[in-house]
Amino acid sequence: MPKRKLGIEIKRSGRLDNENDVVIPVASDLLKVEGIPTRDAEVSYYSREFPLESFAVTESASAIWSEKERNKVSPETSRLYKAYQDEIMPWVQKIRDVSTKLPTSQKVSSNITELVKDKAKELGYGEVGFTKFDRRYIYSSRKDEVKRDLPNAICLAYEQDFIRTQTIPSLDAERAQGDAYLEQAKLSLKLSEFLLSIGYRSQISGPVWHFGPLIPMFVQSGLGQLGVNGQLLSPHFGSRARLQILITDAPLEHDVPIDYGIYKLCETCQICFMRCPGKAIQAQRVWYRGVEKNKLIHRRCRPVMTRYSGCGICIKVCPVQKYGMAEVMNHYLETGEILGKGTENLEGYEIPGKGYFPPGKVPAFDREFFDMPTGSEEEIALSDFNNAMDLSSDLTDNEKEEIWREFQNRLMNDREKKTTIVDMGMDINI
Repeated sequence: MPKRKLGIEIKRSGRLDNENDVVIPVASDLLKVEGIPTRDAEVSYYSREFPLESFAVTESASAIWSEKERNKVSPETSRLYKAYQDEIMPWVQKIRDVSTKLPTSQKVSSNITELVKDKAKELGYGEVGFTKFDRRYIYSSRKDEVKRDLPNAICLAYEQDFIRTQTIPSLDAERAQGDAYLEQAKLSLKLSEFLLSIGYRSQISGPVWHFGPLIPMFVQSGLGQLGVNGQLLSPHFGSRARLQILITDAPLEHDVPIDYGIYKLCETCQICFMRCPGKAIQAQRVWYRGVEKNKLIHRRCRPVMTRYSGCGICIKVCPVQKYGMAEVMNHYLETGEILGKGTENLEGYEIPGKGYFPPGKVPAFDREFFDMPTGSEEEIALSDFNNAMDLSSDLTDNEKEEIWREFQNRLMNDREKKTTIVDMGMDINI
């Protein structure tokens, strides 16, 4: 195909603190929107009338099912998750305690934005951006805990190990994810201590314990765009980015959304949609809560994730994750094609017990494979209890007592699971 016309060039600082700046060329035919197509009034309406809630709360029944199923089909993954939880939970408590700490010195009054960015890059974050903290993206169960007097958001992307990520789905790739989260926890505490040392307070969202969705603010701060796979595609490492936000009272200069060409590139690419084992990714965008996006079907996603070490094929086969945005955009500018599309290097993957799947081939699953409970465990337990008691006229007193005890046990089990990280990257329900 003929060479594409250059639209804009975007200059980004290097992936690491000591690396040179990177220039990302964007073809003119890929330019569409800065950030994400958004209807701001609708975002506000849904936030007010139908507040967001964590998936760990709204879909706790499938989370409990997932843990039980994983214990049966992949006990080694269950052991990995348990070890990860034991290791990260003390860090989660330290992260939550940050909001109670007060500055240790007088406020620094100049070059705050550059000081914070330089410190974050020095610590090892690959992408750093600043924006207003948008309270519309707070889970209902978190609203009372999130401070109201910390108006600015520091958006921080940390790179998950490249080599191990390419082994998705595998235990090694899951370990890489857990290692990235643990490192995030440690680095965010150091950044928080730095803010205190220059006179400013902060509160940390992530890993594991999040205020709410992070991607909207990352896009707003110019750190990427939303991909078809529902993930942030960041300039340096695409969907391999692990995201975290610190909110602060430090007076930071805000960044702006950037059109990296991802919105239009994803329309042409569609690899994650075509290669998804569970067919969980929808090809067409829809308007949802005021944002135009490709919705994911969680009941087609979680059963695969549960049985095959977290899945993650949508991460593995993304060319921006594999090659970096600059390489992908340079290739498109020269050829009009998606780098790696149709090749085994990018699209081939193996699922343990199912085999190897080259481009054009995906695994097949029986309909029963996707059977799992949906909704919250409390709702399902109450429904089952009511249905059983509808037959109470035919039951003995002992049988009624047994139904009541079972209902109580299920509620108790659900409360205990609120402190369990069911999937390695899932928000914990506490």
